[in-house]
Amino acid sequence: MRDKPRRSRSRQTAYRGTSFVARRVVLGAAQTVAVVLLVFALTEALPGDAAVALAGDQPDPARIAAIREAMDLDRPAHERLADWTTGLLHGDFGTSLTSGRPVTQYIADGFGPTLILATLTLALLVPLGFGLGVLAARHEGRLVDRLVSSVTLAVYAVPEFALGVLLVTVLALKLAWLPPTAVGHGTDLLAQPAVLVLPVLVLLSRPVCSLSRLVRAGMVDALASPYAAHARRYGVPGARVRYAHALPNALAPAVQQLARTVDWLLCGVIVVEALFVIPGLGTVLLNAVAERDVPVVQGLAVVFGVLTVVLNLGADLVAHRLTPRAGVAA
Repeated sequence: MRDKPRRSRSRQTAYRGTSFVARRVVLGAAQTVAVVLLVFALTEALPGDAAVALAGDQPDPARIAAIREAMDLDRPAHERLADWTTGLLHGDFGTSLTSGRPVTQYIADGFGPTLILATLTLALLVPLGFGLGVLAARHEGRLVDRLVSSVTLAVYAVPEFALGVLLVTVLALKLAWLPPTAVGHGTDLLAQPAVLVLPVLVLLSRPVCSLSRLVRAGMVDALASPYAAHARRYGVPGARVRYAHALPNALAPAVQQLARTVDWLLCGVIVVEALFVIPGLGTVLLNAVAERDVPVVQGLAVVFGVLTVVLNLGADLVAHRLTPRAGVAA
């Protein structure tokens, strides 16, 4: 008789977990559709005329008309939206207005350098962020904790651009230890690893601070909880209490923070790429905006939006798996 209520509760938990996943997936799909519609609407609302901008300093009316016809700007917006979304479903992001190359080629060329920066930053972020957080939590209130908290807070307060300029000035120009930019190295950044050191340091500075403070807060709360005190009273070793009981409580918020960081590394490193002349997605976007290359801007905006939706969806599902009660409550 005792097993029947347990099986019933287990089925209810599984059902609620499946319902949670289904809701998040449906929400992610709706957000993806909203991103596509919003990107098209915003590019339509841009001031000026792309045909006039592409026609040159002294545009000829006949040339403007020819450009508008080639760009399908003479067609209604709803027809262009239908054609564009149909192309997106088939992996066709359109064609660049300035070069005639497929937008997917721009995305493929820029994705490699951005992915390299993101991978290297994430590979260093996880051990450093968790390590500093655990170290500060182990020495809560003592010198090590105050030192880690003070340094991470100070580093987090420095803007990325200012930190990048400082590192370039000291390490590249004054001491000549590292190259200041990636100019002349193309997209094969791994062939010259030295050009990646400064960009990775700048990209790592703020995420490692936020992640370490998040892990510290989660562990401190868990170590002060009644079940941790109960485990100590039963003679459970301190290391096991910290790593088997306290640390898992910091995993769910840490996973969500990592998802936001990955999203930022793939979609929001425009300042760092521009500062160090990294030919990644951020540089491609800046060039496209400067040239009013609307199809490239639209394609990159869709890629960034979909990446954000997918990464946050994955983080929600992982956090739900780590903390099923929170997921059920949600």
